Amino acid sequence: MTTFDRFAPVTLDALVAEASFLTRVDRKYIVPRADLDRLIAALDPGTRALEIDGRHEFSYESVYFDTPDLLSFRMAAQPRRRRFKLRTRSYLDTGTSYLEIKTRGARGTTVKDRGEYDTRARHRLTDEARNDVADAFATIGVAGERAADLDATLLTRYRRATLLAPDGAGRATVDTALEWVEPDGHGFALPGTAIVETKSGARPSDVDRVLWRAGHRPATVSKYATGLAALHPELPRNRWARLLRGPFEQARRAAPAQPATTPPTTPIAIPEEDPSCSVAA
Repeated sequence: MTTFDRFAPVTLDALVAEASFLTRVDRKYIVPRADLDRLIAALDPGTRALEIDGRHEFSYESVYFDTPDLLSFRMAAQPRRRRFKLRTRSYLDTGTSYLEIKTRGARGTTVKDRGEYDTRARHRLTDEARNDVADAFATIGVAGERAADLDATLLTRYRRATLLAPDGAGRATVDTALEWVEPDGHGFALPGTAIVETKSGARPSDVDRVLWRAGHRPATVSKYATGLAALHPELPRNRWARLLRGPFEQARRAAPAQPATTPPTTPIAIPEEDPSCSVAA
């Protein structure tokens, strides 16, 4: 029995239908892996877990793209009102991939564009993708020509489970087996750490309350920006200073992580996510 087997299952369609918040508060937590089972056991028994073909956890891979001067990273590190994040997201269990462009304009409005992408090209940008990015850049005041400079900067891998609170009152993702790898193969892993992200309406979710009672507080973390800052201490890091003095720094000093050579061999059918969901950084 896995950590999530104690919960009744919920399908992806039901998850989206019951937890599509028009106004949503997102919170992220860094949780020691050793504490995770105990915290999940404390959740409301009416909680349901996303289940597809009998599985509760699914393998994800994201490839982030940035300019040579790390424009996307620096916009997040400052932070600036105008910013962008660009990545391919792949579901390794199915071999399907999507290109995701997330932009935030001067008025703080966030726009996420997501479209299916050739899995064989997920580590690079096609000419069509660069054209789409150039159009997105125009909305945030970045010269479209900069799309030609974009290249793969960082790869992340992790396993994700998704929980739905009773009555659709909130949901949470639980990411484990966290791994960061640069194009040259240098990287690190955090096997002893989980990232929990909650999504709720005006009121905190049951997962938030369980985490708070256990002494965990929301943290500022971005898989891309925090991971890159951990790998390169010379980069701006004040926004993530506390985390970078903790598990990220310890992992950076350890042996580099190696990218997996092949995806899992048993494909399952994972439908496309709700396009209204925020990008998981």
